[in-house]
Amino acid sequence: MDGGDDIEIHHGPKLVTEGEFAGWKGWGDDAYESLTGPFFFREEEGGKVRCAFRAGKKHMNGGGAMHGGCMMTFADFCLFALSHPHRAASGEHTPMVTISLNGEFVGPAYEGDLIECTGEVVRAGGSLMFLRGVIETGGKPMLTFSGVIKKVKRR
Repeated sequence: MDGGDDIEIHHGPKLVTEGEFAGWKGWGDDAYESLTGPFFFREEEGGKVRCAFRAGKKHMNGGGAMHGGCMMTFADFCLFALSHPHRAASGEHTPMVTISLNGEFVGPAYEGDLIECTGEVVRAGGSLMFLRGVIETGGKPMLTFSGVIKKVKRR
């Protein structure tokens, strides 16, 4: 956590109504994700979640490939998107924060690429949720990750 005393409460995801990602959802009230993304997600058949964004110039490192920090920021977004159907089905609206995020960089992406993520909730307990996923482009993996998010009490 950032060490701040207050936890900002975000409202639910918002439906995108225009552009390439019309019909997808995103959290428009997260300032950092708005700056670094935008990132999107949608629920697919069988309750699976797919996350995506289009790689732009601002996502690239000095060598012309996607910056590792961008991949990890997207992975963090994906933790919450992947958890959303599980949390919604249980009526859970308690704020959560990332307490652990681990990743292995396994391939590049470049400007213009469609970046996608799929994954799953591995386990959901009383206050912790364990997740894992794969970020890829063109069917080739870029980053495998796992993470833990934790419910926090409202102040």
